[in-house]
Amino acid sequence: MDNIKQNRHIDDAEEKDQPAEEETREPVEETIFEPHPSEDSPAEESAPDETPISAPFSPGAPEPETADTHPPKFTAGASSSRVVNIAFRLREMAERQPHKRAVVYPAGWDENGRVAYTHLTFLQLDRESDCLAHGLESIGIKQGARTILMVNPSLEFFALTFALFKVGAVPVIVDPGMGLKRMVQCLKESMPEAFIGIPKAHLLKWIYAGYFRTVRTWVTVGRRWMWGGYTLDRIHKTPWKPYPLAETREDETAAILFTTGSTGPAKGAVYTHGIFDAQVRIIGEYFGIGPDEVDLPTFPLFSLFDPALGMTAVIPDMDPTRPADVNPERIIEAVLDQGVTNMFASPALLNRVGEYGATEEIRLPSLRRVVSAGAPVMPDNIDQFSQLLKEDAEIFTPYGATEAMPVLCIGSKEILGETRKFSERGYGMCVGRPVAGIDVRIIRITDDPIDEWSEDLALANGEIGEIVVKGDVVTRQYFERQEADALAKIPEGASVWHRMGDLGWRDNKERIWFCGRKSHRVITESGSLFTVPCESIFNRHPAVFRSALVGIGQPPKQKPVICIELKNGGQGIDREAVKHELLNTASKHPMTEDIKTILFHKKFPVDVRHNSKIFREQLARWAQ
Repeated sequence: MDNIKQNRHIDDAEEKDQPAEEETREPVEETIFEPHPSEDSPAEESAPDETPISAPFSPGAPEPETADTHPPKFTAGASSSRVVNIAFRLREMAERQPHKRAVVYPAGWDENGRVAYTHLTFLQLDRESDCLAHGLESIGIKQGARTILMVNPSLEFFALTFALFKVGAVPVIVDPGMGLKRMVQCLKESMPEAFIGIPKAHLLKWIYAGYFRTVRTWVTVGRRWMWGGYTLDRIHKTPWKPYPLAETREDETAAILFTTGSTGPAKGAVYTHGIFDAQVRIIGEYFGIGPDEVDLPTFPLFSLFDPALGMTAVIPDMDPTRPADVNPERIIEAVLDQGVTNMFASPALLNRVGEYGATEEIRLPSLRRVVSAGAPVMPDNIDQFSQLLKEDAEIFTPYGATEAMPVLCIGSKEILGETRKFSERGYGMCVGRPVAGIDVRIIRITDDPIDEWSEDLALANGEIGEIVVKGDVVTRQYFERQEADALAKIPEGASVWHRMGDLGWRDNKERIWFCGRKSHRVITESGSLFTVPCESIFNRHPAVFRSALVGIGQPPKQKPVICIELKNGGQGIDREAVKHELLNTASKHPMTEDIKTILFHKKFPVDVRHNSKIFREQLARWAQ
């Protein structure tokens, strides 16, 4: 059991006069929560009308004793008679706003460099997907058929996806940004019955022939080369006639979406029609999506929500697997050309476009909101992009995962006006409050399975633990991964809690503060260190681009090491001077005072897609 050496509290009223690192051993009147080393020492209660936040102390909340339990096989899913098919949403929009553009695609450029766009209206998209649904059914792709979909963002991508939903087939979607070998392994695990893809995707069956033995139906979107099967043009059934949507049930599998596997093996999250329907409802209500909205979704999967929400989806001219390398002029051009009101952007894209826009003094007056997710969004990044927006526009940073999204959310006004100052002082990254209908708890830290939910698992406000969630948007299981289910799911009667694998704490304003991945914590003899709080202390140095906490050795006797990536590759920077300054800073903060080793790394290994998820396991091996 770890020992907490000190408690720290910050009060909004006191913040101007009291340094963040000042020690407080005796509770004061303004303090709301007194973090404690175990659930056996209850937190002090306070008056309900007090509003300051109180933070957990690092080197960490205690590392609770692990449970020696092995749960029985758990099969998620409760029978439901309610008919739900996400394709009903498209049909509804086609009736409500038939001539509004549903999907807009940049088809080319004229001799003056101006973009020429093509589009489908909601009525056209609904009818196009009807024609394809008839064709899919005619070649044996029917209800329940797991179907790999590997098509670039395009008009066909939207029509095919909704055609698959209409017949009740199960699209299998894998992020190509995870790398070729990992991607084909995921495809193999899904045991697909059909494969729909562009010509380049069909080459996989020649290179990895043994991975696709379960596939019986092949469809090429585009020109078919030396292989057999069907082409999309051939199965497109005309003239149009309405397709009777499959009467799929609320708990019936709608799609298998694979996690990126950036912090572990990639796994297929099983999405039901009920989950998709709940996501559309919650997103529309939370963000107040109006009937005149135009979206620029820079992540293809999220673009599929647009037709169901009644938003026009403008497909950006970019490689969606490399947002950090996007041409910012193309993104800005699309926003201005199409009057985009909503944009989804990864933090890497937000930073690249924001930096360019701020330098060129560009303004994007049509944007009402920007949604950024997929990796932690730094306040500096938010502040920079905010300069491009109108005063009443806002940047939102929803928190979630492939297995459960959205879960929490917070806006830029609260981040920049209130939580930023605490994040920079080591309190973690505030990721907001639960969205409607989502239950979020913080439970004691353990790496073992938890076979049944108990209220005894929950920690008091102010204590760092694992974030767990329950609600209509939470997936109940992985595809054919019973061991992963046991580690990530906690049954509670007919419901399921999902363990996010993230650590955090809750303040007295019901906000959750993210402290890093559970698998990345460093367990030393004097306590546990958490990545985000510790790294924020080092990231404040003007020469530091980013930092990463890693542990050397085995827990509970790990040695904490901070790896530093300097700005501009370290050119013109005195490393010894920076090292001395960083160690001096670390010694003044209780959460970092035990860190005595600093190593400089030229360029951190990071994920391709977001360019921000650090592969700490690789850094730890390098640091040995």
